[in-house]
Amino acid sequence: MSTSRVGLSQWLLHGSRVVLFDLRRHWVMSVLIAAIWVLALVRLFAHHVPVLPLLFNWTPSLPYKVALVDFRSSSIDRGDLVVYAFEGPAGEKAYPGLRHQALFKRVAGVAGDVVTVQGRDVFVNGVLVGRAKTHAFDHRLLDPIAPTVIPAGHLYVQGTSPDSFDSRYSLSGLVRVQDVRSRVIPLL
Repeated sequence: MSTSRVGLSQWLLHGSRVVLFDLRRHWVMSVLIAAIWVLALVRLFAHHVPVLPLLFNWTPSLPYKVALVDFRSSSIDRGDLVVYAFEGPAGEKAYPGLRHQALFKRVAGVAGDVVTVQGRDVFVNGVLVGRAKTHAFDHRLLDPIAPTVIPAGHLYVQGTSPDSFDSRYSLSGLVRVQDVRSRVIPLL
């Protein structure tokens, strides 16, 4: 065996001993970090919508950074905050990377409410709920939602940011009530 291979194997052996020693010494922090990574990987690859009682929001879509997920609530009303699995259109009209992702928005319209559009301004029951941008950050064309009466089993959802991807766009559209996973109670 060459000298460089012996040096490398001794270095790797010493490094692994140091790591194991640190893991044993800081086992609580190591377990916590491992649990966070496992939950993140499950969220990314297996189950996209939250299964934990806390929701962390780092987008400007809503001003809340930490929220409590209320799985017990069954009724959804205008003004409620909800987390839902984004379905949107399938196929070539789908927005890349968003399908099945959990989104956190405020309910601005329920079944029977009237959605109207004037230019790029979108209204629910005559109240301005947002202005549709012409293009997304990736230069994809964004069309506003078509005027409609919200049918039974659907919701109009809205973010507070002008950049929020919500029901004001035809690519997002109305959200099916069956895709709502829970109401959300903001904490911070």
